[in-house]
Amino acid sequence: MGTVSRTPGRKRAVKRLGIVTTGLALAAALTGITAAAAPLPVQRIDVFGGMKNRPNDGPGTNILLLGTDSRAGLTKSERRRFSTGKRGCDCADTMMLVHVSEKSDRVSVVGLPRDSRTVIPERRDETTGEGAPAHPAKLNAAYAEGGPQLAVHTVEQMTNVRIDHYLEINFRRFIDGVNDAGGVRVCTKRPLKDFATKLNLKPGTHKLSGGRSLQYVRSRHVDNSADFGRMQRQQRFLVGVLRTLSADRAFADPLRTARLARTVLGSTRLDQGFTVDGLTELTTTLRKLAPSATEFMTVPIGGFSDPQDGIGATLEWDRPKADKVFDALNRDRALTGGKASEAPADPPRLLRQTAFRGDKVACP
Repeated sequence: MGTVSRTPGRKRAVKRLGIVTTGLALAAALTGITAAAAPLPVQRIDVFGGMKNRPNDGPGTNILLLGTDSRAGLTKSERRRFSTGKRGCDCADTMMLVHVSEKSDRVSVVGLPRDSRTVIPERRDETTGEGAPAHPAKLNAAYAEGGPQLAVHTVEQMTNVRIDHYLEINFRRFIDGVNDAGGVRVCTKRPLKDFATKLNLKPGTHKLSGGRSLQYVRSRHVDNSADFGRMQRQQRFLVGVLRTLSADRAFADPLRTARLARTVLGSTRLDQGFTVDGLTELTTTLRKLAPSATEFMTVPIGGFSDPQDGIGATLEWDRPKADKVFDALNRDRALTGGKASEAPADPPRLLRQTAFRGDKVACP
């Protein structure tokens, strides 16, 4: 993990298993990467090099999944057809903290709202060499100001969870990968319509192509739940892709999984490399993961704060409840407490963020 040392033996093997499982799952699910996806240029990022004052290590594996709004690689026609807009700010549009249990038998996903109020840690600009003091900001400002490393450092500071790996995705890989996978099934009990993304789904089950999937996971004007509804749809989408991978017998083919591994290694901005053999050997873990072994939630929110410190209105975390969530991750415990969960409210409620299992939102 960059320059950070690790305890040898079983701990290292478990960590490797966790990142393999989650790397494949999330790369396929949220970036849409599959074995057939065309490789794109990639810059390997040493996210963790030189980082100090980090949280203690714990059981299992933690991954920060960050989606940017980069339109790089999209054609003019695609931008128009899928209503992406001409250009983005290359900002952090989506952030999720993913925990894979030490036994790799459970995956927990916690959504981190981009408008969360935070304090960006002090840092030194690598280009100018000048120091930047700690200052209040919205969470997505961390990536804009200092890239992946500052985003990781800020999330660690907010959650007291040590991040082991980092995955970054953009619109291009998402669209291509979902198309190569043959589309993803999503279901809704109510109409979903967004004037900005042009999403328009009737109640029922839909098989979405890459572009329509992008509309689905980006839409935040469906109702008054805004970003909270968008994060819940992203979580539902992830469950749909995991079911697709599990049902697709092609992923039982070692050659297919080896091609998938090469694609994942070649077209995602990982913090470090992994061997194709290692990824291929452990892909079967992903295929055996049932929706009930996945759980999702958004960090508990206490409410909105008034505009202050020049950063506008922000979301304030319910600190005591949020601390319990992150403590559960650090202790490698289920967010649902090992009990059967209920289906989440749809649309979600701002002040009632509870954990739910993937089978509660899986399409019939």
